[in-house]
Amino acid sequence: MHNKFNKLTWAVAVAAAAFASQANAGGYQINEQSVSGQGYGHAGRSSNVNDASIVFGNPAGMSFLDRAQVTAGGTYLNVNSRIRNAEATRSAPGVGVIDQSVAGSSDGDMVPGTFIPFAFYAQPINERLSFGFGVYAPFGSKTDYEDGFIGRNLGNYTELTVVSAQPTLSYRFNDQWSVGAGVTYNRVDGELQRQVPVAVGPGTTIEADSRVEGDDEAWGYNIGVIFQPVPETTFGLTYRSKVDYTLTGDFRATADAVGIEVTDNASLDLTTPETINFSVTQQMTDNLKLMAGASWTRWSRFERILIEGENIPEITREEQDYSNAWAYALGGEYQLNPQLALRAGVTLDFTPTSDQYRSARIPSDDRRIFSIGAGWSPTEDLTLDFAYSYLTERSTQVDQIRSDGFQGTPPVTSTYTADYKNEAHGFGAQLTYRF
Repeated sequence: MHNKFNKLTWAVAVAAAAFASQANAGGYQINEQSVSGQGYGHAGRSSNVNDASIVFGNPAGMSFLDRAQVTAGGTYLNVNSRIRNAEATRSAPGVGVIDQSVAGSSDGDMVPGTFIPFAFYAQPINERLSFGFGVYAPFGSKTDYEDGFIGRNLGNYTELTVVSAQPTLSYRFNDQWSVGAGVTYNRVDGELQRQVPVAVGPGTTIEADSRVEGDDEAWGYNIGVIFQPVPETTFGLTYRSKVDYTLTGDFRATADAVGIEVTDNASLDLTTPETINFSVTQQMTDNLKLMAGASWTRWSRFERILIEGENIPEITREEQDYSNAWAYALGGEYQLNPQLALRAGVTLDFTPTSDQYRSARIPSDDRRIFSIGAGWSPTEDLTLDFAYSYLTERSTQVDQIRSDGFQGTPPVTSTYTADYKNEAHGFGAQLTYRF
């Protein structure tokens, strides 16, 4: 039993980190791969071809670019969280501890400011065939509570980073139809910490510091189609595959008060879900185009957490009961003059998490995102894009309970309840140069 709590901590946090975020798209999916798209709320992600970031949005769109170009930039995310009515308790009947209150703070603002970069290149090979390459982050987040966080027994630090590299080909059959496909090489790195309660004597509990790291590499793919029945109307459809990981890593747990240090290995099978995006772009006038889009993510793949160790075949099994989720977006772009384009959009993003399993690491809910942006082209070869997004979440509640054992000591049950309200600001900048 002495290794269970460490492996469980790592598995819960890293698995959660792959599926839920407070600052980005539904779940732990990141939307920040295009600042030009951010300006209209990514409403035309699969159908609106502005620059080389279409390598991610829809690989079929590369064949609609008339020359080679590189697009690079990023978005800085500033997340603000308010925590109210936070309470935490511990119970260890084996040593006479019943509903003992946990002292601590609940400052909120536990997501540090983060810059999310990306870079894409697209190159026509001939009139029909194009090549592209991109580097971006499809999943990731970081949650860092203060040292004295009242919910530290359930989790106080989580960091997950997924970086993808994507070579892509696109082929245009005629003026109406184009297809594209790419493979993705993906690397995931995770790190987390929590303070695990330990029962050490009559009426007494202490905390053991548990820190874990894990990583893996895996392959995926994406395909896309663009249909343009008339020059003014463009439909786009993109499919991004699931990616299967087996995270392996090291952990260390120390309880200095009782002279204990534990190290071991653990593994977790993890699947990031497939997504489908559909959008339409309609050129209303010479200067105005409108976009609408919908995205579906198969979060139902995340049914449970199953952690396996070297010495214990099944360390724990935890039901998560995630649901498939949708996001919808509307946006527009107005070409004010040959040099300046103005953009705006709104997105509704529905959470896959359930009220029953919402945790301190992922206290998020349904979101509304309002975006504005602009593209400035001082020359035909150069475009600078800027965007701002405001994200507000529905107020939500965390109500957690977990039991831990440590080196044969009596199990300790921890609870944490709190009300959360999250919002975020995204500031994006991007440069496109055409050769």
